[in-house]
Amino acid sequence: MSYYFVILGSTNEPLYELDIGTYRQNGDGSINFPAEINELKQFIANASLDILENVQFKSNQIFFKNIDSFYGYSIDIYLTQGNTKFVILTNCKNYDESIRQFCIEINEIYVKKILSPFYDSNTPIRSKVFDAKVRQLVKKYL
Repeated sequence: MSYYFVILGSTNEPLYELDIGTYRQNGDGSINFPAEINELKQFIANASLDILENVQFKSNQIFFKNIDSFYGYSIDIYLTQGNTKFVILTNCKNYDESIRQFCIEINEIYVKKILSPFYDSNTPIRSKVFDAKVRQLVKKYL
């Protein structure tokens, strides 16, 4: 089981991407996306934004679970207050609550990152500290 996590800025450009292997159910953290999905995961994540745009203003939710699916992979989106989107593509089932908790904690470290005076908004996040914190949350929740 694998995850693809991407943070999309308010203008839908990727700010941070991470391929994630699961650590749950005796997982070793290895990533096992098929080649055809591996090549299309960015396209799949961006295609789900069309569906998000149709439903985000009709609801007061910030976490949209299973908003779209593609060949057995589901897409979950967490929408921040600044219209930044956390998109997760996965083939894991019944992990909606752990994905939601993961996104809540990612939002917390993301807000701390964007409040830094050294970060320009909507630019790619290249911080090794940010990456280490995300990977730590991956091991905790996914």
